[in-house]
Amino acid sequence: MKKITYCLLVLTLFLVSCKTQEKPYNFKIMAWNILHGGNDIPNGSDHVIEIISQVDPDIILMVETYGSGKKIADSLGYHFHLIAPEGTALDNKNVNLSIFSKFPFGKRIDTEHPFYLGGREVVIKDQTIRLFSNWFHYLPWDDAPETMGKTSEELLAWEQTGPKYDMIQKVLPYLKEYASQTDSIPMIFGGDMNTPSHLDWKESTMAIHNNLVVPWYATKVLEDMGLIDTYRTLNPDVMSHPGITWDTKGKKDEHRIDYIYYKGPKLKAVKSESYKAHLGDPLKINGVEIPYPSDHGFVVTTFQFVE
Repeated sequence: MKKITYCLLVLTLFLVSCKTQEKPYNFKIMAWNILHGGNDIPNGSDHVIEIISQVDPDIILMVETYGSGKKIADSLGYHFHLIAPEGTALDNKNVNLSIFSKFPFGKRIDTEHPFYLGGREVVIKDQTIRLFSNWFHYLPWDDAPETMGKTSEELLAWEQTGPKYDMIQKVLPYLKEYASQTDSIPMIFGGDMNTPSHLDWKESTMAIHNNLVVPWYATKVLEDMGLIDTYRTLNPDVMSHPGITWDTKGKKDEHRIDYIYYKGPKLKAVKSESYKAHLGDPLKINGVEIPYPSDHGFVVTTFQFVE
């Protein structure tokens, strides 16, 4: 009897040890504006496929899908959701946003503004997560806002003069609603916001921004709702990790304008990277050079579940 009890104790301790040593479950999110379906260079959509294959994300929040999404998803074996009214042809060339997933889709998350915000639930390890793909208009835009001769307050007022601000106002009710429910259902929001970040225009970076600190509304409003900028949180030094995703060859206009945000105590971002090459130039990734089909860089963030 003592021998049986001892064996059971050893087995129990072994199982507990195995459980405590079990690695956390990771999944990877990619946010990418592929530019006109990836079709602005020869075989561009094929190069989109090659790059995604090298990154191997579990989920993609895609911008400027424009008819290429189904081909890309089918080539790589992803579930594909087009952010458009139900019944829209999956190869419709007028649809901007989409979501790719290796995990099963759950409920649709439709908005009245699918061209610049929509989503889908996915189920990962029995946990539902709400995913949102996003695009905001680039106007108002200046290649170097710090050289406009405006104060911080004047730049914030200028920021609200174009369609970007109007778009944000239209989708804020959706974002606030879902952000308020993240204790039970986490949310991940990503895409092309066409705006610099207030986290990159702070006191420690005044020297590169004409001594300005600018709490840019477009990103600050997300932080105020509790959403976390994954790249800047995990790469806090702006000078060593600028995270540039917009940079026109021959111009001085480098900005980080593509993002992945999240909110929810059940998730933790553990790694975030950005990648960039000029349109048509080679992007080197995993030792492979691939002609780059977009004018935007992309962001890749790895998440873990929090027990």
